[in-house]
Amino acid sequence: MVEYAPDTLKPGFWLKAEFAALYIGAPLLIALFMPAYLLFEALAIFSVAGLLLLWLSGGFRWRSLVVGWGRIPWLQVLGITLATLISGYVILSLNQPEALFAIPRYRPELLLLIWVFYPLLSALPQELIFRVLFFHRYRSLLPQGNAGHALNAALFSFAHLMYWSWIVCIFTLVGGWIFARAYQRQGFPSAWLLHAVAGNVLFAVGMGYYFYSGNVVRPF
Repeated sequence: MVEYAPDTLKPGFWLKAEFAALYIGAPLLIALFMPAYLLFEALAIFSVAGLLLLWLSGGFRWRSLVVGWGRIPWLQVLGITLATLISGYVILSLNQPEALFAIPRYRPELLLLIWVFYPLLSALPQELIFRVLFFHRYRSLLPQGNAGHALNAALFSFAHLMYWSWIVCIFTLVGGWIFARAYQRQGFPSAWLLHAVAGNVLFAVGMGYYFYSGNVVRPF
């Protein structure tokens, strides 16, 4: 379980405004106006800003980012692997059968690169922003227990609005709940590993079709 230092930030107007700007305003602006090809640049900027805010918050135990490997819920890791594989297979079979296992079939070297770099360049910064920063800096604003997990999952899903896909929305909503719960119960390594595994399986089965910024079509 994540151990928090005593609250250092009070739930005042400016903290609420910052929270709304970071987790609602920024994703909305990105979805409406940002070119899709700038996704990783935007993620890099948010990661740096998130680390800075985390440092400014005070009281965060940075060691917690690397502590907790012994608490990893391996049955959950297996479960999210199978659930992602099966659900991805069913969705693609019904909607985009040509995308099924397309990368391992035609570009296995690309899949290897994705499996190496997705956990580091995508899952890691997302977990820092949506789990570590979220539950540390803004914990005085959050409901406790499952309600906090639900809010985190909803905002994590909303942050993927830029893909304009109900499939992405559902996957990230469910994933957000699982990652938030794992973070608060088992710590950062568990949340990051679950996110990394789920993402890598998505790309292996072919669901990268929905998470590829080049396929984004705004409905306006």
